[in-house]
Amino acid sequence: MEKLSPLSLLVRNEKGVLSRVAGLISRRGFNIVSLAVGETQDPDFSRITLVIKADGPDREQAIKQLKRNLSVVRVDDLSECASVSRGLALFKVAATPEQRSQLCQLAAIFGARVEHVDHKCLIIEVTGDREKIQAFAGVVEPYGIYEMARTGQIVLARETKQNTLPAEMNFYKRSEPRPENYLHA
Repeated sequence: MEKLSPLSLLVRNEKGVLSRVAGLISRRGFNIVSLAVGETQDPDFSRITLVIKADGPDREQAIKQLKRNLSVVRVDDLSECASVSRGLALFKVAATPEQRSQLCQLAAIFGARVEHVDHKCLIIEVTGDREKIQAFAGVVEPYGIYEMARTGQIVLARETKQNTLPAEMNFYKRSEPRPENYLHA
């Protein structure tokens, strides 16, 4: 069975980067299990967190391919290091008035929040790693899940390395104006 491998990519915040990265991974035959993208502390860069089904040599091949992309500044393989992983899921769960209290107690056990209540259902927000979200789904499934939506996982390594930011992220202080072509000089 293939292992789930989280990869953290620091990319230039440019048009088409996500499409190129996702296309590269899918063309190589890897299944993207989870995908999340957002700006970093520097708006010129974004972080893409990919979780792919790949192990050993396949994972290494994916990393090599990603590093060849000019918009990719750094690739971190987080599959073998201690990390913090979070995702968010919304569950619309069938709930009679008699079941609401029990579902609210289940939500509290998982540290989840009830975001909406009406006469037929509850909408419950759960955050956590993949296993926690899947466990919650298993617990509420007998009540009936009308809908579920979830985000991609975001992952950060627990360890902080020296000089973890690329030089171009540290080069200009925020108070100084940046030249238009500072990334491509």
